Amino acid sequence: MRLGEQICFSLATASRSVAALYRPVLERVGLTQPQFMVMLVLWERGHATIKEIGAALQLDHGTLTPLLKRLEAAGHIVRRRRTDDERSVDVELTPRGAALRQRAEGIPAEISRALPLTEEESAQLRGLLAKLAAGG
Repeated sequence: MRLGEQICFSLATASRSVAALYRPVLERVGLTQPQFMVMLVLWERGHATIKEIGAALQLDHGTLTPLLKRLEAAGHIVRRRRTDDERSVDVELTPRGAALRQRAEGIPAEISRALPLTEEESAQLRGLLAKLAAGG
């Protein structure tokens, strides 16, 4: 049993390497990687409930709430309790949050160029990681 042969080690080191690529790029637009992922969901959908965002990102409410509070404090989103179901909270982009999409548009391409993978390898990796995340 060797460290370098363990999937957990490979995933952990790869995750740190990719996060290190994203960090300076995202700092230029004032986001962390988890905040960027929340914004990606909202840029795709326009608005979503906290529950829907959590499901999309596979994050629990306790992890998501501080991210949303920081995005709201930065003026990127607003949270509103639904009138038809007070247990549910809608999250919407503000004009500032919508405009941030334009500044962030080039991030995926910049990260792709920085990765030592071809487009085909990146697609294969995403597929394998999605398979692992789905449990097989």
